Parts: sequence; structure tokens; C-alpha cells
Amino acid sequence: MTHTAELLSRDPTDRIQVLDADGHVVTPELVPDVDDETFVAMYRDMRFCRRFDERVISLQRQGRLGTYSSLAGQEGAQIGSTYALADEDIISYQYREHGAVVARGFPWEYVLYWAGDEHGNAALAEKNILPLNITIGDHLPHAVGMAWAAKLRGDDAVTVAHFGDGATSEGDFHEALNFAGVFDVPAVFICNNNQWAISVPVERQTASATFAQKAHAYGFEGVQADGMDPLAMYAVTEAAREKATHPTEGHPRPTLIEAVQYRFGAHTTADDPSVYRDQADVERWRQRDPLDRFETFLRDTDRLDDAEIDRIDSEIDDTLAHLIESVEEHDADPDEMFDYTFAEPTDRLRNQREYLRSLRRTYGDDALLQDE
Repeated sequence: MTHTAELLSRDPTDRIQVLDADGHVVTPELVPDVDDETFVAMYRDMRFCRRFDERVISLQRQGRLGTYSSLAGQEGAQIGSTYALADEDIISYQYREHGAVVARGFPWEYVLYWAGDEHGNAALAEKNILPLNITIGDHLPHAVGMAWAAKLRGDDAVTVAHFGDGATSEGDFHEALNFAGVFDVPAVFICNNNQWAISVPVERQTASATFAQKAHAYGFEGVQADGMDPLAMYAVTEAAREKATHPTEGHPRPTLIEAVQYRFGAHTTADDPSVYRDQADVERWRQRDPLDRFETFLRDTDRLDDAEIDRIDSEIDDTLAHLIESVEEHDADPDEMFDYTFAEPTDRLRNQREYLRSLRRTYGDDALLQDE
């Protein structure tokens, strides 16, 4: 990336964009220097994310999976940023960034988490992804700690932390960024500003003009990018990674990236956004759909055609069918829920575990599906 210093030193109210809303290049010098296969792979992963999202929501509505957080509309930020990383980089995310998992190879066990089985979290370790984090912002100090540890070891790796705009109102956000700035850790913070923290609009979340400018209070750079433009997200993430691993200042520096985008669907499958959002706003944001924009770019540059899209869709269908089949054939052991609560189980946990075991011995696992 030859534009690192200029790119990250821009005014944080200057939103970086490579593709316009119609998918045409407006900043050619920021188009990533990657081969055609990589561009198509990014598109394939974005398309997989959208299809996966639709399929999992359908399964949740059928009662076959638990509560799920949709990523529709945010594929560009997740895929674009992850493709700009090295395999050894650590990803710490909240709960909506399924695209980061997809870009890292997507182990089928990941879906087990959404079916209530913690093995789904464990499978992420081999991909250098930390466990999914439901609490808001609590993972940020841990991500900074991991980045600091990498610096002390001399590792050429960064830690990338994803979080939503709502997390910026948590104390953990401020503590993490303050520590990162003071100790010069190789961290990249990605604030996924999707305009809504559940039902709280972004204008009630902060009085700042942007979230990106909050980085200046902690002594490092913040940059705002079009989160629905995967090429813009690739460019800023690549630049932030270079600043963290090959610093011109003699030591690594963190960066805060604000990815401006929109959550098309509900906050989770337990939410009804129609009670707090104007559908006309949703439709306006849909005109900036990251899949449509990226597809236009790939077609315009002769990297994609109908035959390739048909091939991709067939591959996605086969992958999703295998994934769901694997999840539904998996037998979880409810006894394991007691294994990792405490290093040494309490008397109460021992009693609860024995009670569960007695029910299973007497009635079988069907007893777990019945009301007391």
C-alpha cells in the first residue's frame, strides 16, 4: 500500500470510498493490488454470507436454531477487511461478523454455536478467531491485551477487533483505546456503524460528527470508510495493518476504522425493527447494497459473468446443504454445559449436574424438552 500515510491521515469526516453507489470506481489509486482470483473469491464469500444469512434465519424461524444476528448489508466491511489481513492476525469480533469467519475458511462447527453448542466457538481457534462475544464491548480490552502480547513477543501480527456503534458508549471501549494508544499496540479497531444499536439510532449514541474522530483523544489515527464498499474497507484495513507491523514512526500504532453501513434486517431474530425504523430509510440504504456494487465492478472489469455466478451459486448450495446436514447430525452432550463455568465446580453446580443426569437416566434426553 503506497498511500498508507495519506490514507490514514485524512480528516475523519472525509469518508473513504473506492466504488460509488452504482459500483463504479471513483478512486482508482485505492483499488487493491490483488489478482483476479482474489477479487472473485471476495465476491463468492460475500454472496455466501448473504445466502447463509437467509438460510440460518429460515432455520431459526422453524425452531431448528436459536436466536441469530443477521449480517445482511454488512458483507462488504467484513469480507473486505478480513481479506486485507494475514493468516496469523487475530480476529476478535462481537456477534454479527460472520463474514470474518467465512473469509477464514468457515468451519461447519461454527453453526453449532447458534444451535446452543459451545463447540462452535472452539472451532474458531484454529482460524485465529477468538470466541464470539455477546456482551457489548467487553472483548476490546482483551483484544488490546493480545496485541500488546504480540508486540512483546516480537510477532509480526495484529489483532483486529470488531464492534458495533453501540459499544462506543461502553467504558470498555474507552479503556481499550486509551491503553492501545499509550502502549502503542498493533491493533486495528473496526467500528461497524450500522446506524442502529438495537433500537437506538446513531444520533443518540454520540454527539461527535464521526466515531472515527474518537481515536484522536487517545493519540492515534481514526479513519472513516464506506463500509458497504469492500474495496474501501480492504484499502483502509491494509493501510492500518501496515502501520501496525511496518511502522514509519519506529513503533507500531493502532488505528480506528469506522465502517459506515446499514443493517438491512433485524438486530437479531428476536427483534422487530419495523417498530423503530422507517422502511423508506431501509430501501434507500438498499440502493447501496455491497453485493450489487461489487458485482458491477467485477463485471465492468471482465472478472465476472453469468456463467461464473451460476457456478458460485451451485457451490454455495452444496456447501450450505452439507453444513446444515452436519449440524443436524451432531449430537450435543448437555452435560458439558457444566465443564467450563468455573475451574472448580461449586456445590450448586454439582447438584444441578447430578439432577440433570438423574433426569436423563430416568427419562432419557426427551426429558430435557419437557416443561417442569
